[in-house]
Amino acid sequence: MKRLSPTIVGAAVALLLAPAAHAASGPQRTATGSYGDMTWEARSLIVGMTPTAAGDPTRYPGAGDPIFSNNLGAYTGVVPIIMDYGAAGAFICTATLLSDRMSLLTAAHCVSDGAGTPNPNITTAYFFQGQGPSDRPSSDPGSTPITISQYFVNDNYTGQVIDHNDIAVLRLSAPAPDWAQSYDMSFSAGLSGSDFTVAGYGNRSIVGGGGASGGATGGTTGFLRHGDNMFDYRFGDAVFGSAWYSVVGPQSRTEFSYISDFDSGLGANDMSCLVAQASNILGPAGAVFCDTGRGATEVGVAGGDSGGPQFNAAGQIVSVTSYGVSFGTAFGDCRAGLQSSCGEMNGFVPLYIHQDFITAAMIPEPETYALMLLGLGAIGAAARRRRTG
Repeated sequence: MKRLSPTIVGAAVALLLAPAAHAASGPQRTATGSYGDMTWEARSLIVGMTPTAAGDPTRYPGAGDPIFSNNLGAYTGVVPIIMDYGAAGAFICTATLLSDRMSLLTAAHCVSDGAGTPNPNITTAYFFQGQGPSDRPSSDPGSTPITISQYFVNDNYTGQVIDHNDIAVLRLSAPAPDWAQSYDMSFSAGLSGSDFTVAGYGNRSIVGGGGASGGATGGTTGFLRHGDNMFDYRFGDAVFGSAWYSVVGPQSRTEFSYISDFDSGLGANDMSCLVAQASNILGPAGAVFCDTGRGATEVGVAGGDSGGPQFNAAGQIVSVTSYGVSFGTAFGDCRAGLQSSCGEMNGFVPLYIHQDFITAAMIPEPETYALMLLGLGAIGAAARRRRTG
């Protein structure tokens, strides 16, 4: 039996933001587990095969490969959010503007340690119209900052790194700027095998995701990038039976966690395939999950991308970025450890299991308000008729 020893890390909160510099800091949540000869460690903390950035500290300017920054104007409603936790530091995540223009969709772990725990002291979203590859909205005087007035964290979110309830809706204290794009959502089930585009403000790569020095470069958050990938499977897909729950945690919080891997174009780095073929997961039948990626635009997510959207071909949001996971170099990771190098896997929370939660947290559209008022007016008229009849 092959031994699986995954290292798992939440993809968001990696950097302390200070006025003049960025440094690693902040509390970390860890968890460990074992099953037979398998052990794992979980820890809560857009990288392409070619560079997604090229620059020096402290601001890390530089465009990198333009394939990851073309048409950034399509993402004016994908924004960085800065969470101020006081003495614990300030951190960055990614959020997406919904159709009511007052709500942002993001990951719960950006603003909570579990349902019912305290939220940040203050959270600010930075809307920016002139997106360029070297623009950093959270520190650009031309951005429009809007604070968060309310937090809606999924009631079933446990605070564990792998949790398909890792989702939150944030209420803006003022409507988003008119020029900011809002996005529709898709609540269609069955994402396995479908392509998506991901966008986010996470750590970028200086040399790309491959090789001994590939992966995300710390301190490079806050610059928008986008790329492509595919949902390989979810831990609860029927083909696996209950096999994954012994590895990553109980069905109640891992069944709908979707996985993609960061393919290099080589079978040797196809982690989704290699792990699925492990004798204690699926054996030779795991070959059904073998592929070599989406090509030049393939990306993996990194610290700061948490909460960011995955868009389907119609431009609808289908999931949010939640965490990163590696089963090590024996299963295709291009570089030991977890730093968004090629071969690693990313975890996503699908919207279709949270439709009721999301829609309940959003402010009704203006036309809905009109119908509500019309209904109240009709009720009032009926009451008056009863009183005078």
